[in-house]
Amino acid sequence: MDEDQKNHLKAYGIAYWTISKQVEVDWLLNYRGGSFLIKYNKAVEDELKIRGVSYEVMADGKVVNLLNEISDPSVNMEMVKLEKTPKIAVYSPKSKLPWDDAVTLVLTYAEIPYDVIYDDDILQDKLSKYDWLHLHHEDFTGQYGRFWANFRYATWYQEDVKNQEALAKRMGYKKVSQMKLAVAKHIKEYCAGGGFLFAMCSGTDSFDIALAAEGVDICAQMFDGDAVDPNAQSKLDFNKALAFQNFTLDNNPMNYEFSDIDVTQTRTLNQTNDYFTLFDFSAKWDLVPTMLTQDHDKVIKGFMGQTTAFKKSLVKTSVTVLGENKGAAEVRYLHGEIGKGQFTFYGGHDPEDYQHAVGDPPTDLSLHPNSPGYRLILNNVLFPAAKKKPQKT
Repeated sequence: MDEDQKNHLKAYGIAYWTISKQVEVDWLLNYRGGSFLIKYNKAVEDELKIRGVSYEVMADGKVVNLLNEISDPSVNMEMVKLEKTPKIAVYSPKSKLPWDDAVTLVLTYAEIPYDVIYDDDILQDKLSKYDWLHLHHEDFTGQYGRFWANFRYATWYQEDVKNQEALAKRMGYKKVSQMKLAVAKHIKEYCAGGGFLFAMCSGTDSFDIALAAEGVDICAQMFDGDAVDPNAQSKLDFNKALAFQNFTLDNNPMNYEFSDIDVTQTRTLNQTNDYFTLFDFSAKWDLVPTMLTQDHDKVIKGFMGQTTAFKKSLVKTSVTVLGENKGAAEVRYLHGEIGKGQFTFYGGHDPEDYQHAVGDPPTDLSLHPNSPGYRLILNNVLFPAAKKKPQKT
Protein backbone atom coordinates (compact mmCIF):
# COMPACT_ATOMS: atom_id res chain seq x y z
CA MET A 1 0.00 0.00 0.00
CA ASP A 2 2.95 2.33 -0.62
CA GLU A 3 3.78 4.11 -3.87
CA ASP A 4 4.09 0.76 -5.68
CA GLN A 5 0.34 0.12 -5.41
CA LYS A 6 -1.53 0.77 -8.68
CA ASN A 7 -4.97 1.01 -7.08
CA HIS A 8 -5.07 1.83 -3.38
CA LEU A 9 -8.83 2.30 -3.28
CA LYS A 10 -9.76 -1.07 -4.76
CA ALA A 11 -7.25 -2.72 -2.41
CA TYR A 12 -9.59 -1.92 0.49
CA GLY A 13 -12.39 -3.60 -1.43
CA ILE A 14 -10.21 -6.68 -1.80
CA ALA A 15 -9.59 -6.73 1.96
CA TYR A 16 -13.33 -6.41 2.64
CA TRP A 17 -14.20 -9.09 0.06
CA THR A 18 -11.57 -11.46 1.48
CA ILE A 19 -12.87 -11.12 5.03
CA SER A 20 -16.39 -11.80 3.75
CA LYS A 21 -15.12 -15.13 2.40
CA GLN A 22 -13.92 -16.09 5.91
CA VAL A 23 -10.29 -15.70 4.88
CA GLU A 24 -8.05 -13.98 7.43
CA VAL A 25 -6.63 -10.54 6.64
CA ASP A 26 -3.90 -8.87 8.68
CA TRP A 27 -3.46 -5.11 8.45
CA LEU A 28 0.24 -4.27 8.74
CA LEU A 29 0.14 -0.79 10.22
CA ASN A 30 2.97 1.51 9.09
CA TYR A 31 4.47 -1.23 6.92
CA ARG A 32 4.72 0.00 3.33
CA GLY A 33 1.82 2.42 3.68
CA GLY A 34 -0.40 0.11 5.73
CA SER A 35 -0.30 -3.07 3.64
CA PHE A 36 -2.56 -6.11 3.94
CA LEU A 37 -1.26 -9.63 4.52
CA ILE A 38 -3.37 -12.57 3.33
CA LYS A 39 -2.43 -16.24 3.39
CA TYR A 40 -2.06 -17.38 -0.20
CA ASN A 41 -5.42 -18.19 -1.74
CA LYS A 42 -5.98 -18.73 -5.46
CA ALA A 43 -9.44 -17.12 -5.41
CA VAL A 44 -8.03 -14.01 -3.75
CA GLU A 45 -5.20 -13.81 -6.28
CA ASP A 46 -7.68 -14.09 -9.15
CA GLU A 47 -9.75 -11.28 -7.63
CA LEU A 48 -6.65 -9.10 -7.27
CA LYS A 49 -5.93 -9.54 -10.96
CA ILE A 50 -9.54 -8.82 -11.97
CA ARG A 51 -9.67 -5.58 -9.94
CA GLY A 52 -6.21 -4.39 -10.96
CA VAL A 53 -4.74 -4.34 -7.45
CA SER A 54 -0.96 -4.72 -7.07
CA TYR A 55 0.30 -7.52 -4.83
CA GLU A 56 3.34 -9.62 -4.02
CA VAL A 57 3.58 -13.34 -3.25
CA MET A 58 5.97 -13.84 -0.33
CA ALA A 59 7.72 -17.03 0.78
CA ASP A 60 6.86 -18.30 4.27
CA GLY A 61 10.35 -17.52 5.57
CA LYS A 62 10.10 -13.92 4.41
CA VAL A 63 6.72 -13.58 6.12
CA VAL A 64 8.19 -14.86 9.39
CA ASN A 65 10.99 -12.30 9.18
CA LEU A 66 8.48 -9.55 8.41
CA LEU A 67 6.29 -10.42 11.39
CA ASN A 68 9.33 -10.55 13.66
CA GLU A 69 10.30 -7.09 12.44
CA ILE A 70 6.81 -5.73 13.11
CA SER A 71 6.70 -7.23 16.61
CA ASP A 72 9.98 -5.56 17.60
CA PRO A 73 9.10 -3.09 20.41
CA SER A 74 11.51 -0.52 18.99
CA VAL A 75 9.75 -0.44 15.59
CA ASN A 76 6.66 1.75 15.06
CA MET A 77 4.63 -0.94 13.33
CA GLU A 78 1.85 -3.28 14.43
CA MET A 79 -0.29 -6.07 13.01
CA VAL A 80 -4.07 -5.98 13.40
CA LYS A 81 -6.32 -8.86 12.45
CA LEU A 82 -9.44 -7.95 10.47
CA GLU A 83 -12.00 -10.52 11.52
CA LYS A 84 -15.43 -9.37 10.33
CA THR A 85 -17.01 -7.37 7.55
CA PRO A 86 -18.76 -4.39 9.14
CA LYS A 87 -22.34 -3.84 8.00
CA ILE A 88 -22.42 -0.33 6.58
CA ALA A 89 -25.21 2.25 6.45
CA VAL A 90 -25.06 5.56 4.60
CA TYR A 91 -27.44 8.28 5.81
CA SER A 92 -28.91 9.84 2.68
CA PRO A 93 -32.32 11.12 1.52
CA LYS A 94 -34.28 8.93 -0.87
CA SER A 95 -34.80 11.91 -3.21
CA LYS A 96 -32.02 12.94 -5.59
CA LEU A 97 -30.13 16.10 -4.65
CA PRO A 98 -27.66 17.94 -6.94
CA TRP A 99 -24.45 16.80 -5.27
CA ASP A 100 -22.66 13.54 -4.65
CA ASP A 101 -21.39 11.87 -1.52
CA ALA A 102 -17.66 11.09 -1.48
CA VAL A 103 -18.25 8.04 0.72
CA THR A 104 -20.82 6.40 -1.54
CA LEU A 105 -18.56 7.17 -4.52
CA VAL A 106 -15.57 5.44 -2.96
CA LEU A 107 -17.57 2.53 -1.51
CA THR A 108 -19.04 1.87 -4.95
CA TYR A 109 -15.66 2.18 -6.64
CA ALA A 110 -13.98 -0.10 -4.08
CA GLU A 111 -16.91 -2.57 -4.41
CA ILE A 112 -17.80 -2.46 -0.72
CA PRO A 113 -21.55 -3.01 -0.11
CA TYR A 114 -23.69 -0.58 1.90
CA ASP A 115 -27.34 0.24 2.63
CA VAL A 116 -28.94 3.67 2.34
CA ILE A 117 -31.06 4.72 5.33
CA TYR A 118 -32.69 8.00 6.32
CA ASP A 119 -34.64 9.71 9.08
CA ASP A 120 -37.61 7.35 9.12
CA ASP A 121 -35.34 4.28 9.32
CA ILE A 122 -33.36 5.77 12.20
CA LEU A 123 -36.46 6.85 14.11
CA GLN A 124 -37.80 3.31 13.69
CA ASP A 125 -34.66 1.99 15.44
CA LYS A 126 -33.10 0.28 12.42
CA LEU A 127 -29.60 1.53 13.24
CA SER A 128 -28.91 -1.43 15.50
CA LYS A 129 -28.48 -3.63 12.43
CA TYR A 130 -25.33 -1.74 11.41
CA ASP A 131 -21.76 -1.52 12.66
CA TRP A 132 -20.87 1.70 10.81
CA LEU A 133 -22.89 4.80 9.92
CA HIS A 134 -21.89 7.61 7.59
CA LEU A 135 -23.25 11.17 7.51
CA HIS A 136 -22.30 13.47 4.64
CA HIS A 137 -23.72 16.76 3.30
CA GLU A 138 -26.59 17.00 5.76
CA ASP A 139 -28.17 19.64 7.97
CA PHE A 140 -29.33 18.36 11.34
CA THR A 141 -30.43 21.84 12.47
CA GLY A 142 -33.53 21.90 10.23
CA GLN A 143 -32.40 24.84 8.09
CA TYR A 144 -32.30 22.88 4.82
CA GLY A 145 -28.57 23.31 4.45
CA ARG A 146 -28.83 27.11 4.51
CA PHE A 147 -29.50 26.95 0.75
CA TRP A 148 -32.46 29.35 1.00
CA ALA A 149 -30.55 32.47 -0.11
CA ASN A 150 -29.27 31.01 -3.36
CA PHE A 151 -31.62 28.15 -4.24
CA ARG A 152 -35.07 28.81 -2.75
CA TYR A 153 -36.58 28.96 -6.25
CA ALA A 154 -34.82 25.81 -7.46
CA THR A 155 -37.07 22.80 -8.01
CA TRP A 156 -34.74 20.43 -6.11
CA TYR A 157 -34.74 22.74 -3.06
CA GLN A 158 -38.51 23.12 -3.01
CA GLU A 159 -38.95 19.36 -3.37
CA ASP A 160 -36.52 18.71 -0.54
CA VAL A 161 -38.39 21.09 1.79
CA LYS A 162 -41.70 19.50 0.82
CA ASN A 163 -40.38 15.97 1.41
CA GLN A 164 -38.76 16.85 4.73
CA GLU A 165 -41.89 18.56 6.05
CA ALA A 166 -44.08 15.65 4.97
CA LEU A 167 -41.77 13.15 6.64
CA ALA A 168 -41.65 15.17 9.86
CA LYS A 169 -45.44 15.30 9.97
CA ARG A 170 -45.69 11.59 9.23
CA MET A 171 -43.25 10.82 12.05
CA GLY A 172 -45.23 12.99 14.50
CA TYR A 173 -43.14 16.17 14.63
CA LYS A 174 -44.40 19.74 14.17
CA LYS A 175 -41.12 20.95 12.71
CA VAL A 176 -38.33 19.48 10.60
CA SER A 177 -35.82 20.79 13.15
CA GLN A 178 -37.50 18.71 15.86
CA MET A 179 -37.34 15.59 13.71
CA LYS A 180 -33.68 16.19 12.85
CA LEU A 181 -32.84 16.63 16.53
CA ALA A 182 -34.54 13.33 17.34
CA VAL A 183 -32.54 11.67 14.56
CA ALA A 184 -29.28 13.19 15.86
CA LYS A 185 -30.05 11.94 19.37
CA HIS A 186 -30.76 8.44 18.06
CA ILE A 187 -27.43 8.48 16.22
CA LYS A 188 -25.61 9.67 19.34
CA GLU A 189 -27.19 6.85 21.35
CA TYR A 190 -26.23 4.38 18.63
CA CYS A 191 -22.65 5.56 18.83
CA ALA A 192 -22.56 5.51 22.64
CA GLY A 193 -23.87 1.95 22.53
CA GLY A 194 -20.89 0.75 20.51
CA GLY A 195 -21.53 1.97 16.96
CA PHE A 196 -18.98 3.65 14.69
CA LEU A 197 -19.94 7.05 13.31
CA PHE A 198 -18.17 8.70 10.38
CA ALA A 199 -19.18 12.14 9.11
CA MET A 200 -17.99 14.55 6.42
CA CYS A 201 -18.76 18.10 5.30
CA SER A 202 -21.83 19.62 7.02
CA GLY A 203 -22.73 16.25 8.55
CA THR A 204 -20.10 17.09 11.18
CA ASP A 205 -20.79 20.54 12.63
CA SER A 206 -24.55 20.63 11.99
CA PHE A 207 -24.81 17.38 13.97
CA ASP A 208 -23.07 18.85 17.01
CA ILE A 209 -24.93 22.15 16.72
CA ALA A 210 -28.29 20.36 16.71
CA LEU A 211 -27.34 18.38 19.83
CA ALA A 212 -26.09 21.46 21.68
CA ALA A 213 -29.25 23.39 20.74
CA GLU A 214 -31.69 20.80 22.05
CA GLY A 215 -34.89 22.59 23.08
CA VAL A 216 -33.72 25.90 21.60
CA ASP A 217 -35.15 27.45 18.41
CA ILE A 218 -32.19 28.38 16.18
CA CYS A 219 -34.14 28.38 12.89
CA ALA A 220 -35.19 31.64 11.21
CA GLN A 221 -38.80 32.13 10.09
CA MET A 222 -38.28 31.00 6.49
CA PHE A 223 -37.20 27.61 7.79
CA ASP A 224 -39.78 26.82 10.45
CA GLY A 225 -42.42 29.57 10.41
CA ASP A 226 -41.35 31.45 13.52
CA ALA A 227 -38.42 33.52 14.76
CA VAL A 228 -35.12 32.43 16.29
CA ASP A 229 -34.94 32.45 20.08
CA PRO A 230 -33.12 35.76 20.78
CA ASN A 231 -31.26 34.07 23.64
CA ALA A 232 -30.35 30.96 21.65
CA GLN A 233 -26.58 31.40 21.96
CA SER A 234 -26.61 31.56 25.75
CA LYS A 235 -28.84 28.47 25.93
CA LEU A 236 -26.50 26.13 24.03
CA ASP A 237 -25.31 23.13 26.02
CA PHE A 238 -21.89 22.17 24.66
CA ASN A 239 -21.76 19.11 26.91
CA LYS A 240 -24.28 17.46 24.58
CA ALA A 241 -22.03 17.87 21.51
CA LEU A 242 -19.48 15.24 20.53
CA ALA A 243 -16.51 17.17 19.17
CA PHE A 244 -16.98 20.93 19.46
CA GLN A 245 -17.46 23.49 22.23
CA ASN A 246 -17.78 27.23 22.78
CA PHE A 247 -18.84 27.88 19.20
CA THR A 248 -20.94 30.87 18.13
CA LEU A 249 -24.02 30.43 15.96
CA ASP A 250 -24.31 32.31 12.67
CA ASN A 251 -27.68 34.02 13.05
CA ASN A 252 -27.85 35.40 9.50
CA PRO A 253 -30.08 32.97 7.53
CA MET A 254 -28.69 34.40 4.28
CA ASN A 255 -25.22 33.01 5.09
CA TYR A 256 -24.19 29.58 3.83
CA GLU A 257 -22.85 28.79 7.29
CA PHE A 258 -24.11 27.45 10.62
CA SER A 259 -21.52 28.70 13.10
CA ASP A 260 -17.87 29.63 13.50
CA ILE A 261 -16.83 25.97 13.81
CA ASP A 262 -16.22 25.93 10.07
CA VAL A 263 -13.40 28.09 8.68
CA THR A 264 -14.52 28.28 5.03
CA GLN A 265 -15.40 31.98 5.03
CA THR A 266 -12.52 33.17 7.22
CA ARG A 267 -9.51 31.19 5.97
CA THR A 268 -6.74 32.65 3.81
CA LEU A 269 -5.68 29.38 2.14
CA ASN A 270 -6.31 28.63 -1.54
CA GLN A 271 -5.85 25.60 -3.76
CA THR A 272 -2.12 26.23 -4.16
CA ASN A 273 -1.32 26.14 -0.42
CA ASP A 274 -4.24 24.19 1.05
CA TYR A 275 -2.78 21.08 2.68
CA PHE A 276 -3.10 19.22 5.95
CA THR A 277 -0.67 16.88 7.68
CA LEU A 278 -1.49 13.54 9.26
CA PHE A 279 -0.09 12.93 12.72
CA ASP A 280 2.26 10.05 13.43
CA PHE A 281 1.01 7.87 16.27
CA SER A 282 2.59 4.98 18.14
CA ALA A 283 1.24 1.91 16.36
CA LYS A 284 1.67 -0.32 19.40
CA TRP A 285 0.05 2.07 21.89
CA ASP A 286 -2.28 4.28 19.84
CA LEU A 287 -3.79 1.59 17.68
CA VAL A 288 -7.01 3.32 16.59
CA PRO A 289 -5.46 6.65 15.49
CA THR A 290 -2.76 4.68 13.67
CA MET A 291 -5.35 2.70 11.72
CA LEU A 292 -7.25 5.84 10.80
CA THR A 293 -4.14 7.60 9.46
CA GLN A 294 -2.69 4.82 7.30
CA ASP A 295 -1.69 6.37 3.98
CA HIS A 296 1.10 6.49 1.42
CA ASP A 297 1.24 10.29 1.84
CA LYS A 298 1.34 12.16 5.14
CA VAL A 299 0.69 15.57 3.59
CA ILE A 300 -2.76 15.57 1.99
CA LYS A 301 -4.06 18.21 -0.38
CA GLY A 302 -7.04 20.10 1.00
CA PHE A 303 -10.53 20.36 -0.46
CA MET A 304 -13.48 22.59 0.31
CA GLY A 305 -17.05 21.94 1.38
CA GLN A 306 -19.85 23.73 3.15
CA THR A 307 -17.84 22.66 6.17
CA THR A 308 -14.23 22.68 5.00
CA ALA A 309 -12.26 22.38 8.24
CA PHE A 310 -12.74 23.03 11.94
CA LYS A 311 -11.42 25.96 13.98
CA LYS A 312 -8.91 24.30 16.28
CA SER A 313 -9.77 26.42 19.32
CA LEU A 314 -13.34 25.03 19.24
CA VAL A 315 -12.38 21.34 19.21
CA LYS A 316 -12.87 19.65 22.58
CA THR A 317 -9.68 18.65 24.39
CA SER A 318 -11.01 15.09 24.73
CA VAL A 319 -10.88 14.69 20.94
CA THR A 320 -7.83 13.32 19.11
CA VAL A 321 -6.66 15.43 16.18
CA LEU A 322 -5.64 13.15 13.32
CA GLY A 323 -4.84 15.75 10.67
CA GLU A 324 -4.43 19.52 10.72
CA ASN A 325 -2.98 22.58 9.05
CA LYS A 326 -1.05 23.85 12.04
CA GLY A 327 -0.16 27.22 10.54
CA ALA A 328 -3.79 28.01 9.80
CA ALA A 329 -5.02 26.57 13.15
CA GLU A 330 -7.39 24.29 11.20
CA VAL A 331 -8.32 20.73 12.14
CA ARG A 332 -9.32 18.67 9.12
CA TYR A 333 -9.62 15.18 10.55
CA LEU A 334 -10.46 14.15 14.14
CA HIS A 335 -11.54 11.18 16.21
CA GLY A 336 -13.22 10.69 19.56
CA GLU A 337 -14.97 8.25 21.82
CA ILE A 338 -18.43 8.32 23.38
CA GLY A 339 -19.57 5.52 25.64
CA LYS A 340 -18.69 2.21 24.00
CA GLY A 341 -18.51 3.71 20.51
CA GLN A 342 -16.32 6.02 18.48
CA PHE A 343 -16.70 8.78 15.90
CA THR A 344 -14.57 10.36 13.18
CA PHE A 345 -15.19 13.77 11.58
CA TYR A 346 -13.55 14.68 8.25
CA GLY A 347 -13.97 18.20 6.88
CA GLY A 348 -14.63 18.94 3.20
CA HIS A 349 -16.88 17.53 0.50
CA ASP A 350 -14.79 15.63 -2.08
CA PRO A 351 -11.06 14.85 -1.68
CA GLU A 352 -10.45 15.02 -5.44
CA ASP A 353 -12.62 18.03 -6.32
CA TYR A 354 -11.25 21.14 -4.64
CA GLN A 355 -14.39 23.27 -4.79
CA HIS A 356 -17.31 20.98 -5.60
CA ALA A 357 -20.29 23.15 -6.50
CA VAL A 358 -23.99 22.29 -6.46
CA GLY A 359 -24.79 20.59 -9.74
CA ASP A 360 -21.21 19.53 -10.56
CA PRO A 361 -20.82 16.00 -11.99
CA PRO A 362 -19.58 13.24 -9.68
CA THR A 363 -15.86 12.57 -9.45
CA ASP A 364 -14.66 9.66 -11.60
CA LEU A 365 -12.53 7.69 -9.16
CA SER A 366 -11.02 5.60 -11.95
CA LEU A 367 -8.98 8.75 -12.57
CA HIS A 368 -7.87 8.88 -8.91
CA PRO A 369 -7.21 5.24 -7.86
CA ASN A 370 -4.36 6.31 -5.55
CA SER A 371 -6.11 9.23 -3.83
CA PRO A 372 -4.59 9.76 -0.34
CA GLY A 373 -7.65 11.81 0.69
CA TYR A 374 -10.09 9.06 -0.24
CA ARG A 375 -7.92 6.48 1.54
CA LEU A 376 -8.75 8.15 4.85
CA ILE A 377 -12.43 7.39 4.28
CA LEU A 378 -11.68 3.73 3.61
CA ASN A 379 -9.50 3.46 6.73
CA ASN A 380 -12.68 4.24 8.66
CA VAL A 381 -14.62 1.59 6.77
CA LEU A 382 -12.16 -1.16 7.77
CA PHE A 383 -11.56 0.15 11.27
CA PRO A 384 -14.66 -1.57 12.77
CA ALA A 385 -13.41 -4.88 11.31
CA ALA A 386 -10.34 -4.91 13.54
CA LYS A 387 -10.10 -7.44 16.31
CA LYS A 388 -9.90 -5.64 19.63
CA LYS A 389 -6.69 -6.23 21.53
CA PRO A 390 -6.52 -6.30 25.34
CA GLN A 391 -5.22 -3.05 26.80
CA LYS A 392 -1.54 -3.08 27.73
CA THR A 393 -0.91 -2.45 31.43
